Amino acid sequence: MATVELTQTNFEDTISNNGLVLIDFWAPWCGPCRSFAPIYEQVSQKYPSVLFAKVNTDQEQALAGNFNIRSIPTLMIFREQIIIFSQAGSLPVSALEEVIKKALELDMDMVREEIAKQEQANA
Repeated sequence: MATVELTQTNFEDTISNNGLVLIDFWAPWCGPCRSFAPIYEQVSQKYPSVLFAKVNTDQEQALAGNFNIRSIPTLMIFREQIIIFSQAGSLPVSALEEVIKKALELDMDMVREEIAKQEQANA
């Protein structure tokens, strides 16, 4: 599957209408971002049920700011509209595949239960 370019305009819709979304926050001038791009593209071919997306932080500064992106590349994973992973730095193929497998295996009922507990504790 091709990588989708996310913008302020299509971000909410993309997250809402896809079960698992991987987002690569990057910039054209970033050397590590350019090195990670082929890895990201290669792995995207192996997981057709996962939406692979990219956010150009130069063009989408407000979007990057909403997620406090301070270092690029940053990989973020949404599953069922919940951020379940966020990490700065590029990953080798094997590590990226491992993160995706764990994200797919995650018990989302347990995640929602944990979030509810934290929200109650903070109320």
